[in-house]
Amino acid sequence: MKPIRLSILTLASLAIGLVVRGVVSRTVRAGELAGVRKPDPTAIERGRRALTLEGFLKADWSESVYAKAARFWDQPAPDPERDPTGYAARFRERYGLHPAPFPNDGLPMGLRLGRGPDGGKKGLQIDCMVCHGGSIGGQSYVGLGNSQLDLKALLFDLTHAMGRRPPFSTFVINSARGTNNAGQIAAALLSLRNPDLSVRSFPLPLGANLPELDTPAWWHLKRKKTMYYDGRTDARSVRTNMQFLLGEKSLDQLKALEPAFRDVQAYILSLEPPRYPFPIDAARRDRGLAVFTKHCVRCHGTYGPQGEYPNQIIPLDVIGTDPARLHGLSDRLVAHYNATWFGEVSQVDSVPTGYQAPPLDGVWATAPYLHNGSVPTLHALLDSKTRPARFTRPPSTSFEHYDARQVGWKYTELSPDQVAQSRKRSPFQAGFIVDTGRQGMANSGHRFGDRLTEAERLDLIEYLKSL
Repeated sequence: MKPIRLSILTLASLAIGLVVRGVVSRTVRAGELAGVRKPDPTAIERGRRALTLEGFLKADWSESVYAKAARFWDQPAPDPERDPTGYAARFRERYGLHPAPFPNDGLPMGLRLGRGPDGGKKGLQIDCMVCHGGSIGGQSYVGLGNSQLDLKALLFDLTHAMGRRPPFSTFVINSARGTNNAGQIAAALLSLRNPDLSVRSFPLPLGANLPELDTPAWWHLKRKKTMYYDGRTDARSVRTNMQFLLGEKSLDQLKALEPAFRDVQAYILSLEPPRYPFPIDAARRDRGLAVFTKHCVRCHGTYGPQGEYPNQIIPLDVIGTDPARLHGLSDRLVAHYNATWFGEVSQVDSVPTGYQAPPLDGVWATAPYLHNGSVPTLHALLDSKTRPARFTRPPSTSFEHYDARQVGWKYTELSPDQVAQSRKRSPFQAGFIVDTGRQGMANSGHRFGDRLTEAERLDLIEYLKSL
């Protein structure tokens, strides 16, 4: 049987039915790259080119849908032929995409001209940077999580522009801008393959029920021995990054592409976070280092030339954050993944524990916070009583919307009535609203900052700016 080819929207219609108390610690010292040698510069360059200049999947949409998408917007758009620059800016604004800092045929990060069956450029395809290409202060970065993305709107509008009806979604792709449900999409793909990765006629009932999540920064991977929010997968695994090729590729094709994805991993391990762009109060930063050393080092590690990262998985009853991600990864899904080519070299740990305390390099640029993006600022993260239950995402990632004191995005807290009214008026505007009452979106947990005084909290935030 030939490998099936499934768009991300088709996967949504197939997802029905998919639906230790000690701290685990593995120290990674500064300079160690996920437990392996520093990648060769030539591998890094090959990986950069593979990730930014090549497409691995065939096109899902014709090239013309880029201009046709505007007919589904609730506001007029510039003419794409007479004002291509204006149209491109409005397109990016509409879907939360960002200018590509590499050659991309005038398209934003996350979209590219994909290849047809004969290898030629035949239309549009999304790629890794739709989620892993972000922007802050008007500058785009490969590897910064996209905090503006409205993935469902992008996929649905492009499909409508092709004259096709998007299938009914059986799981939440995203309820607000900036989150996505890549985990459930991967689960759907795996359910359509046997352990030998041959194609199934009907999906396996794997029982996964994963929620939407915030996209973590890629530059953290170099410090980690395990990855993903639950820390159950070896960070050296290359094959795990290839799961989204399952809608199209056979096992032999996956094997042939593995060297390219090893190069992509080398490039990811070379990425560095952007530096904080505003003045830092040196005295307050130094006091904040003392607070950090006393309260935060055990989980988040130390920084600088001799820095060490402890790679700690914090038990759920200690961290107290939303449990949906941890519980949503079913035992059947883990067992099935481990039985395939993906698990031959690096198996997913079969025992769920909690969530991995992430490295904090570039934390100033990665708002909103927690694994589901349910807390808008570092100050709110460190003072749980101030966390808003419903709040707005900013209209862009320009610095006019950035809160340099609290570190994160300026927001407006909303009442339930205001949320309801906004959803009635405009689906587009409703996408900017985060509702922490939704499944998987709770803003609970990580209350360790509550014990600090306000002065200590502000000192700590000043130190975090410097990482």
